[in-house]
Amino acid sequence: MIRAGGLRPLSMRRAAGLALALAAAWGLGWAIAAGGPLLALGGLLGVALGALVLCSLDFAFLMGIGVIFLLPFATVPVHLGFVPTFLDLAVLGWLVSGLAWWAAGRTPPLEGNPLAFPVLAFVGTTLATFVAGLGHAALTPTVARRLAEFLLAALSFFWVVTLARDEARLARWVRWILGLGFLAALLAVVLYTLPDAQAEGWLLRLRPLGYYPEGGPVLRYILDDPQQPERAIGTAVDPNLLGATLATLIALAFPQCFARRPLWPRPLILIFLGTMGAALLLTFSRGSFIGAAVALLALAMVRYRRLLPPLFLGMALLFLLPATREYAQHLLAGLRGEDLATQMRFGEYRDALTLIARYPLFGVGFAGVPDVDLYIKVASIYLLLAVQMGLVGLGVFLAMMGVFFAAAGRAWSALRARPDLEPLWLGLHGAMVAALVSGLFDHHFMNFDFHHMVQWFWLLVGMGMAATRLAQPSPAPAVTGEIPGAVERP
Repeated sequence: MIRAGGLRPLSMRRAAGLALALAAAWGLGWAIAAGGPLLALGGLLGVALGALVLCSLDFAFLMGIGVIFLLPFATVPVHLGFVPTFLDLAVLGWLVSGLAWWAAGRTPPLEGNPLAFPVLAFVGTTLATFVAGLGHAALTPTVARRLAEFLLAALSFFWVVTLARDEARLARWVRWILGLGFLAALLAVVLYTLPDAQAEGWLLRLRPLGYYPEGGPVLRYILDDPQQPERAIGTAVDPNLLGATLATLIALAFPQCFARRPLWPRPLILIFLGTMGAALLLTFSRGSFIGAAVALLALAMVRYRRLLPPLFLGMALLFLLPATREYAQHLLAGLRGEDLATQMRFGEYRDALTLIARYPLFGVGFAGVPDVDLYIKVASIYLLLAVQMGLVGLGVFLAMMGVFFAAAGRAWSALRARPDLEPLWLGLHGAMVAALVSGLFDHHFMNFDFHHMVQWFWLLVGMGMAATRLAQPSPAPAVTGEIPGAVERP
């Protein structure tokens, strides 16, 4: 704009905006020239999402949950010395934006909670056993990166508890979780019902994001035999990973059916549960089914006892109806130890117990084993922890979970005065029961190789502890005998 006295100088804000626009235009032009329009569009989308993550902590949380449920193994198609995953960027963005908000004084300070010391003890034990294990196995960049992801997932517990200090935010998070979990279950069911060739073709479109290398399996079947029934996988790659996630989501959604004000309309909650239950059955994941069943029975015994007969009837029908007979036979074969998959797991258990007997206190670490006749692989989070961190590490983990449920027990009596918080609290603790019970038969929630499952586990721990803290009544102010507002006379 020109005035009579000459040109008006640009303000600092406008100058910064112009410089940022020029830099963005230059970067977009370079990306188009170097990698093509698709890469440029992806970079532009990434910048936009990054800006939204920095502007909203809730949006950052939503991004992380979306990746965990819908694209857990997606990687950025750019090599930066290493290949970052979508989840790495989502978690990093959440933590960085949180630090920025904390530095600006816009988030509450960290507070103590009953689980703070046990979580720190678990993190410290993990580090100590990891360092001790390097005496017999070399440190590789992959192992170092996975350790960092594992520790960041555990430490995110503190950030969850810090942010979820009001019931509205916790309810908002759980609402998003249930919505995205439903989408993951619906995608799994749709892919399962499609013809195999079409479903495989759709999944192979994820190859640019790091999914399904050449020659690797895409669709999954019982015993990896295409003559056997297919197993639902969605975008989780492995049916047991999908099953373990669905077990926790079913337990989380179940109390919303009886909530005074459910997070979603009640008919939608029923659709969510039906879709998740169907997807869980289609995974043929027996450990996850047992985890979900135990969690639902526990919730019914604690709060919804009138539902115990229908739950037992439903489980009986699972073994009697022709439509579910194949699943029932698969489940019974596993319980009796008759099929090859169960027998292989029994072999893993024996080898794990042998390794624990040789290195009982602090395990063998995470990088490798000192004995060539054994290996670090066992389908149980408890045996896996004992192998890698010894009985000391397993003891710390069990003590941590004991403190978690002990704190929940102390808060239970106060929940009747919080009818809107109660279904959130019940769902989060039911999801933890599902995770811990299914963990008897699978190692996903404590396995370095499955960052999204470890992150999901610690998010559940953090939200469960936040719900317990919200349930406890605030301490009454101390009585000092002083009159409020009184001013001492000179």
